[in-house]
Amino acid sequence: MKNQVQHALHNTSRWKAWEPVFWLLALASPFLLSSHALIINEIAIVALFAVSLDLILGYGGIVSLGHAAFFGMGAYTAALFAKLVMPDPLVGLAVAIGVSTVLGAVCSLTILRGSDLTRLMVTLGVALLLFELANKFSEITGGADGLQGVVMAPVLGRFEFDLYGRTAACYSLVVLLVLFVLARRLAKSSFGATLMAIRDNRLRAMAIGIPVASRLAVIYAVAAGVAGAAGALLAQTTGFASLDVFAFDRSADVMLLLVIGGTGWLYGGVAGAIVFKLLQDWISSITPQYWTFWIGLFLVILMLVGREKLMRPWTWFKRSGA
Repeated sequence: MKNQVQHALHNTSRWKAWEPVFWLLALASPFLLSSHALIINEIAIVALFAVSLDLILGYGGIVSLGHAAFFGMGAYTAALFAKLVMPDPLVGLAVAIGVSTVLGAVCSLTILRGSDLTRLMVTLGVALLLFELANKFSEITGGADGLQGVVMAPVLGRFEFDLYGRTAACYSLVVLLVLFVLARRLAKSSFGATLMAIRDNRLRAMAIGIPVASRLAVIYAVAAGVAGAAGALLAQTTGFASLDVFAFDRSADVMLLLVIGGTGWLYGGVAGAIVFKLLQDWISSITPQYWTFWIGLFLVILMLVGREKLMRPWTWFKRSGA
């Protein structure tokens, strides 16, 4: 039985033929579409943020409306580290991941008890607390004006951040790929299998001996670190960090990405980020005032029709069972 389980996990962890092609195209996109490097950078950052939420929502079954707390912590940590300590982006990224992971480990103690509604309120409360703290200590964070003047050193001492965003896009995509591979390996391991068991039925998972509390605490801390990496990338590639990184709408937007792309397979966050950001850019260029209306209409249609059917329009009018 044990060998069968290991064999099944090994098969699911294998890379599909299309995956290397997808990532090669993604890494080449800043060069193939150099005029769109800035939006490619945005997509990579948002996709990494969505992957972090999928780790706790799609695999752990933890619903969060305050995931921006870790995103914002990573952004401010990277910005302050660059300003006050050293401007090396890789070191700053590592520090931001570490601080966000520690914050996630502390916050995990608050989400292990209570119902889903309790967790929603607690996660939202943490983000609001950090928002107010960042606003209060304006001499450190810049307050409502934001933390400005963040100047980053070249990546690896060679690749300077340019105005066109090519270096930023390549940097963000490489970080996205590295952390995605690590998250995928974690999700496809026996650890990930136990997480899905907890998500499906927590009581049954406890009955068969799975340490539910420790598993959820670990994945929550890991997801917080990944979200912190996304926030750090935003601060490093834009040279700016503001209170907006803690805002509720950022947590809501990343939830929408998973609604679009789907949960529990990691690529849902990447697909959702691509669709959402491209739709946002395209619609806002046509109707800057009402783009949110059309995004909302798209989401309504997505929910009514279904994600699978929306991708296959010829199935819309088929009868069920036909």
